[in-house]
Amino acid sequence: MRISRILAHTTLALGASLVGLSQASAELPADTGIGQTTLPFPPDPHRAYIVDVEFENFVTGRVVVVDPEKKRMLGMVSTGFAAPSTLSRDNHTLYTADLFYSRGTRGTRTDVLTAWDTSTLSPSWEVLIPTKRSESLSQRYALGTSSDDRFVYVYNFTPSTSVTVVDTQSKTVAGEIAIPGCVLNYPVGKRGFASLCGDGSLQLVTLDDSGKEVSRGKTPFFDPNAEKLVERGIAVGDTYYFVTTTGTVRPVDFSGSEPKALPSWSLVSEEEKKAGWAPGGWQLITVAPKLNRLYVLMHDAHEPMKWEDPSPLVWAFDLKTQKKVGTLQAPKPIWSLHATSDSKPLLLGTNIEGGLEVFDLTSGKHTGTMDKITKTPTQVLSH
Repeated sequence: MRISRILAHTTLALGASLVGLSQASAELPADTGIGQTTLPFPPDPHRAYIVDVEFENFVTGRVVVVDPEKKRMLGMVSTGFAAPSTLSRDNHTLYTADLFYSRGTRGTRTDVLTAWDTSTLSPSWEVLIPTKRSESLSQRYALGTSSDDRFVYVYNFTPSTSVTVVDTQSKTVAGEIAIPGCVLNYPVGKRGFASLCGDGSLQLVTLDDSGKEVSRGKTPFFDPNAEKLVERGIAVGDTYYFVTTTGTVRPVDFSGSEPKALPSWSLVSEEEKKAGWAPGGWQLITVAPKLNRLYVLMHDAHEPMKWEDPSPLVWAFDLKTQKKVGTLQAPKPIWSLHATSDSKPLLLGTNIEGGLEVFDLTSGKHTGTMDKITKTPTQVLSH
């Protein structure tokens, strides 16, 4: 009886509260600003896009758009399962290679390349692509664009490897190109991409204006039996920089008809190597092109099987002299690095708590942290 009276009183109180809320909400004007903000174009070179695979969920992901100078979130794009992402060269479009299942975690699989407007953060168009897109943590060159934005290259892994070529003019799939024994797609000029192969070679595929293969060739690059090369390189113009897990930088020039390996150099001295210094992390290197500097996440107690671990320490190198010119330290360990491409660049690092560490590279100072802006940030993009 007492329980019935309590339930009755609770129900009456809840009903009164709901009536009050209804009356209050009826008096509030509609907020016309929600979902209608348009970001300026051309975008600020410091505007950043943080790719968040949300590891604890992993069914859907997101790209969080931020202003790292003002430490403000600008918007968000909802993506499919661990979607690789890249920006167009003309700054108008963010591309994501999305993967969905009809029942969320099971059912019919659908893969699409989605083109998002970078000002409205809304989808402009999408193309159905083969259900082969690589299912892995997002990284550079799992998705890339030709230098004229005509084609988008999608890396596939089934576990055979291939590249889906999407024509952005006709908004159709131009074809699929097999790259057996090789991984990723490093865009080369208007009509080509390279892949890194298990035998230590670089394979260059050349396309025609319809996106079809016209030639391919292999060039020896490194000895996979002697060193472990990290496939997550970084491009500056026609030159890609790769690094080994022990600290050897291996650049390669793609400006000619075939790749040309440039002289390698070491990030660490013999004394530093003996002391345990070596690079590590996920996106462990980046370049500020206007400063001509390479930035590398470094471990002070390197262990061979833990080279992907995060670190709060970043070393800076002059690409011309190949000498170390500075050290930066974040308050929390960083997993992935990205430098903006302007003349007053920022260094952005995703920390292990989902935050973004921000450095002013002109002064070399840490300017703050955007705490927990994401859940599992694997990559940062900027214009």
